[in-house]
Amino acid sequence: MVPVTPPILPGSTVGVLGSGQLGRMFAIAARQMGYRVHTFSPDPDTPTGQVADAEVVAPYEDLDAVRAFAAGVSVVTFEFEIVPFATAEAAAERAPVRPGGAVLHTTQHRLREKTTLAAHGFPVTPFRAVRTADDLRAAARDLGLPAVLKTASFGYDGKGQVKLMTLADGEAAVAAAPGTEWIYEAFVAFEKEVSVVAARGADGSFAHWGVIENRHANHILDLSVSPGDVPPDVARRAVEIARGVLEQLGVVGVLCVEFFVAPGGSLMINELAPRPHNSGHLTIDASRTSQFEQQLRAVCGLPLGDTTMHAAAAMTNLLGDAWSAGEPNWAAACAIPGVKLHLYGKADPRPGRKMGHLTALAATPAEAAEKAVRARAALARRVR
Repeated sequence: MVPVTPPILPGSTVGVLGSGQLGRMFAIAARQMGYRVHTFSPDPDTPTGQVADAEVVAPYEDLDAVRAFAAGVSVVTFEFEIVPFATAEAAAERAPVRPGGAVLHTTQHRLREKTTLAAHGFPVTPFRAVRTADDLRAAARDLGLPAVLKTASFGYDGKGQVKLMTLADGEAAVAAAPGTEWIYEAFVAFEKEVSVVAARGADGSFAHWGVIENRHANHILDLSVSPGDVPPDVARRAVEIARGVLEQLGVVGVLCVEFFVAPGGSLMINELAPRPHNSGHLTIDASRTSQFEQQLRAVCGLPLGDTTMHAAAAMTNLLGDAWSAGEPNWAAACAIPGVKLHLYGKADPRPGRKMGHLTALAATPAEAAEKAVRARAALARRVR
């Protein structure tokens, strides 16, 4: 029986650890529902801070500042998982932290995450822990080559990972970063990558947006399409696995489960993200309840919202590369019916940096994907 606690009602203040675009979109959803939002991060004038009621600038390691921040809000959540565990624990001394610090601790460390999932019977890519060259050679004997070597901590968007074609590739990586903890993963010949973004309420309720199909470029999510093109039985299994993960971890909030779909329809969990996910951005425009509103509802103890999708949708990321020849042609993209523009308020459009996204709505997933890609291409048309 899940204990029932009084809901945190509109008019209350929600605290966000982290201040990037996920926090920004969360803050917009929260303010629409009448909540105040405070954000905490080491940086000023952030995407979240631009729309929050208060922006606290301090290092995550300043635990006294964290405690003071948490004392001024009714609940604390986080918008990315690279927040130190000690920061979440300090915040929890003054306010509820949802999802809890234990979820953060598990999912911010690839080896801990994979070990936890495997121990509870969830399907994961075969892996081994690597600290030394000897560990690497043993992992190669067990799992073979090619393989993927990833740092256990601080990796996202392809950072901290190397595809190994030969043992020498891995030995060079390990030698270049002595003392680093790595995870060695067998190379998976998958057919496609998909995700399930789901939520679990404070009362144990569960909601999801189905299977979203994802395509990557240079290890960064490039295009997400909903609903994903997978057989119904694969979609059902993916959702049930996601439900099991949220229940096993005791999540209160939103969590994304990323999967590889192997030939024959078998599923393997690639990674978890204990917060709204890039692939779920299309829910802002295509669902009755976005992933950000759902995160708010969950952490505040409100009933979860209806996740019915009212259209097929596709989302494409806008990276800093789109500014390489000058200001993008926003009018050309926005002229395409059903296309929505979302920018994150970042001033420096560096190559590879996520600056915003485009969502396209249509009658079918294929039409939505074509429209999203066409809208992004239109940005390159120079304004005469």
